[in-house]
Amino acid sequence: MNTGPDHDHQLVAALEALLFVHGDPLDVKKIASVLKTEASNVEGAIATLAGHLEQEGRGLMLVRQESRVQLATKPAFSSLVEYLVKDAFEENLTPAALETLSLIAYLGPISRARVDYLRGVNSSYSIRNLLMRGLVEKTVDPQSAHVTAYRVSFDLLKHLGVSSIEDLPDYGKYKEQEI
Repeated sequence: MNTGPDHDHQLVAALEALLFVHGDPLDVKKIASVLKTEASNVEGAIATLAGHLEQEGRGLMLVRQESRVQLATKPAFSSLVEYLVKDAFEENLTPAALETLSLIAYLGPISRARVDYLRGVNSSYSIRNLLMRGLVEKTVDPQSAHVTAYRVSFDLLKHLGVSSIEDLPDYGKYKEQEI
């Protein structure tokens, strides 16, 4: 295995990219598996990245809970982020968000990875937007207790005027299909 400054820099950069794209907390062992390295190397990269984010006065920070780590916005920028998010909520849903919402409604509970696969693009932003609007909610994936899945919220059902998810047009037809 490569060691040294270049490898360390690449590992930190790869860690930052994974955390940015994933959006949700990632387990150190999962990161190590993806990066094909030891968990101790990932721990070192986490410490280095946290130091860089703090020392360089960047707008992001690492949040750590047990063996999971997530890239997050620093609290000092919360009002700026809230302004942007509020602006997004006042706008209609984008075609990408509508597509994501449709997949969650008809195939949920569904993991973000499956939504990404079906759409062919990263859906983190769309899912986060739908979560913040209260249209979808997190749940446990029925196929794997360690995976987060998404389903439509009670508020969305009320807004659509349906008493259950099964009342959506052609729900049975799409739910039974293996995509």
